[in-house]
Parts: sequence; structure tokens; C-alpha cells
Amino acid sequence: MAPTERIFSGIQPTGQKHLGNYIGAIRQYVEGQDRGEGIYCIVDLHAITVPHDPSDLRERLYDTTAILIAAGLDPDRCILFRQSDVKEHTELCWLLAAVTAWGDLNRMHQFKEKSEQQRELVSAGLFFYPVLMAADVLAYRATEVPVGDDQRQHIEVMRDIAERFNARFGDVLQVPAGRYPEVGARIMNLQEPASRMSTTYGSEQGTVYILDEADAVRKKVRSAVTDSGTEVRRAPDKAGITNLIDILSVIREVDPERIESDFEGSGYGDFKGAVAEAVVSYLTPVRERYAELRRDEGAIEATLAAGAEKARAIASDTLADVREAMGIGPPRR
Repeated sequence: MAPTERIFSGIQPTGQKHLGNYIGAIRQYVEGQDRGEGIYCIVDLHAITVPHDPSDLRERLYDTTAILIAAGLDPDRCILFRQSDVKEHTELCWLLAAVTAWGDLNRMHQFKEKSEQQRELVSAGLFFYPVLMAADVLAYRATEVPVGDDQRQHIEVMRDIAERFNARFGDVLQVPAGRYPEVGARIMNLQEPASRMSTTYGSEQGTVYILDEADAVRKKVRSAVTDSGTEVRRAPDKAGITNLIDILSVIREVDPERIESDFEGSGYGDFKGAVAEAVVSYLTPVRERYAELRRDEGAIEATLAAGAEKARAIASDTLADVREAMGIGPPRR
């Protein structure tokens, strides 16, 4: 069975990775290496559930891999691999479909949001996305899934699937728990603080990309939408300032209350300036390391292949147990 702490999470290789991805997910991946066995997957199979350009997908996958390593993931201390290299994910997805409720999938918020954007075709793959996500995690009997706040519903469905499978076929699958950042679980767009930071939604000017140059970061943070007041504090009617406080508290590794105290009596201009410089310092080492790593695609492929081999060894054991429990294939001797 799984070790005390086996941590799994996946990240899409689409779009440019931004500060919200870093704070909400990537930072947790790096910390997970010190808490247990970390298994991290670049989910290219999920990426094809919406229209995509094949050559661009591969380029973005290399980008994402390089960013993860630049941010601190160490392939010698964790398992880092490409989802499509481990075929056990797709087989387990189909087997789990037998214990997945259609109604659960029909209620998924992200399916409703993304399907509204698809003018030509809403794919069955997009509808089935949560089952594949469940297979991604359950294949490794992970105990913990570090994700952003927007993934809570997916974690709930994943747990329901595992519990339903175990109730019907025996105690085979580990029921995982989601792990969400206490602060920064939902970083918002700097220009539209009612919407989360995203490469799909919201303004470009309000999205800080991990690979943005320092001057671009400063400009975006300094021009963040706030409110007509001057007090640096969190409040329901101060969404922009609340977002900036959360960002700075994560970077400084202090409670948001400490940020409010440190900037008591300061104006928004000084506060935004401090946040801007903190974000620049936070992202610059990653951007510089990324530039070194990204040039060697052969090394990136070698890293992903080595990770896939380690991942396959774990996932194949789970699949064997699932097939046996469900009566699929020849019986074990």
C-alpha cells in the first residue's frame, strides 16, 4: 500500500503559467518533496479535451516542465512525468467510469464554464475530465492532492468515486484528501479582482506571468485596481487590496495580519510598490533558471521518460489490483 504521505498533483501544459499557478499549486509541489513521496504529472491528455494546436501543445509541455524544475522540483527527489507516457491512466479512467455517477459529472462547474466557450464542439472528453483526473490520482494511491481552491469540486468527485469503488469491490483504492493553501488558494486578476487570475479569463494586464520581465511585473502590480480608500486591510469591499495582501503574505511567509500591521498608515502607492518588488524578487530566480533549462529539450525528454518509468511501476500495481477486484482479464495465479 501507499506510504504514510504520498502526494500527487497534475498541471496542464496549456497557456503561460502565472503567479496564481505558482502560489496556488507549484509552491505546494515543491514543499511536498519534504513532506512525503511527491508524484507530479503534466497532464497533456487533459489538454486535448478542448481544441489545441499539436505543435504548440508539445512546446508548452516543455515550457511547463522547465518551469516546474526551475521553481524547485527535483527529479531525484520526486517523480515528474508526462501523463500520456503512462497508459495506466486511461485504462483506469475507463474502469472507474463503472462507478461514476453521470449526475455528478453533469454538475461540474468547470465543465459548464468551458463548454460555453466551445462554439464548434463540446467534447465528451471535456465532460469526462473529472474521471480521468480521478484516475490520475487513484492510480498512485495518493493520500494527498495539493491543488488550488478552484479544484475542490473535482476532489470531492474523486473521493466519491474511490469510496464507491471500495464499497462495491473491496478496499482497493486510497481515498485522497485535497490540500489547499491557507492563504493564496485563489489569487485574483489584478485588473478584475472579482475573477481569479487565469490565462483563459480576465485581462492580460491583470495577469502576472512567471516568465514576465521585471519591469512588466512592476507595471502590472503598480497598476492593480484597488478602491477609493487608503487603508491597507482585508475586507469584502476591498477585493483588490485583499488580493495584494494575500500575495505579499505568501511571499514573505507571514500571516496577512502581519502585512496589515506593517503597512498601517501607508498609502496604496507605497504598498503596491512593496508588493511589486516582492513579486519581482520571487519570480526572477525561476525565470532565469527556466531560461537555462528550456534550451535543452533532450534533457527535458530524458527527465520525463525516467519519471514515467517510475510512475508506471506504481500505477501498474494498482491497475492489477483493480482489474482483479472487478473480474477483468485472467485471474491471478
